[in-house]
Amino acid sequence: MRLDRNRPEDRRLGNVYRFGAALTGGALVVLGLLGAADRAAFLTTEGEVFSGVSTTEAVGFLMVAFGSLLLGGALVGGTFASTVNIVLGAVFVLSGLMSLAVLDTPYNLLALRMPNVLCVFAVGVVLLTFGMYGRFSGRLPYDNPYWRSRHPHAVAEPPRRQRPFFTGRG
Repeated sequence: MRLDRNRPEDRRLGNVYRFGAALTGGALVVLGLLGAADRAAFLTTEGEVFSGVSTTEAVGFLMVAFGSLLLGGALVGGTFASTVNIVLGAVFVLSGLMSLAVLDTPYNLLALRMPNVLCVFAVGVVLLTFGMYGRFSGRLPYDNPYWRSRHPHAVAEPPRRQRPFFTGRG
């Protein structure tokens, strides 16, 4: 796939990617700081409950780290923000599955409970939705920059508006 560097990037899609990354990243940073400030043990199988989910300092630090990555992606914007949303969304969904595997075992060192797993899945789906918006679809419109980059010879440039030729009356 080759992108045309002379074509201006689509600002509307970039705004969606930035908004999704900034909103989710900001929420993760705030919740991570509040959870880490709770002074729970770093790694334990029984954490403190904060806003319905259990937390440890390790969970708080992980939330701040992932939130910072998302905020960095929001600052850069464009396709980079979309890719960061997609990758971290997949990481959250996979970590939710791994959390289910260790939920009631002695290996649950992050003190995860079912509300934690549901929140992780929700954040993952939100990030995947914001990241894939306008990039992956069966019927992207012809003027979508991702459709054009995948089909450079399929559709010619749309006709440009010509200045109307003014013919004066009279």
